[in-house]
Amino acid sequence: MTVKHTTLLECIVIEPTIFKDERGYFYESFNEEKFNQLTGQNIHFVQDNQSFSTYGVLRGLHFQHGVHAQAKLVRVLKGEVLDVAVDIRSGSPTFGEHFSIVLSAENKLQLFIPRGFAHGFVVLSAEAEFFYKCDNYYNKESEGSILYNDTELDIDWYIDASKMIVSEKDKESGSFSAFKRAIQ
Repeated sequence: MTVKHTTLLECIVIEPTIFKDERGYFYESFNEEKFNQLTGQNIHFVQDNQSFSTYGVLRGLHFQHGVHAQAKLVRVLKGEVLDVAVDIRSGSPTFGEHFSIVLSAENKLQLFIPRGFAHGFVVLSAEAEFFYKCDNYYNKESEGSILYNDTELDIDWYIDASKMIVSEKDKESGSFSAFKRAIQ
């Protein structure tokens, strides 16, 4: 496994070592000891989540705050998504910046998103199965979201807005400006 640092502090792309032969392939998708050694983290994941979505489904930008904040390790089991992380850590040198990457079953890349980030993805293929590990349990009272199409964040989601399928809850998320005011 190799790690590549992104433009966001502590947000890391992980590329597994894949062993291929005439039978197919094998790779170790996660090893806590190797992960922590290579990333400089001390992460212990406690919850796995998986979702299925069709083309244009956009989920995000979600986060957990306070003691229930979550670091995530995300990957795609089937299909292809554009995955987006936004640094919402007050005082971070990359606060308000975002990083996006195409994750797919084919490229097998993973993205580590530290605590203090908002996260979302949009499905670029006909269908996608999305899998992520969390280092903290979900807590409904601690969930938050930022509007996926906030003009200040200016995220290019790679598909036309008219083709996006967004939940009412996500459409009603607050702006990034409102988020900044709330944390001051």
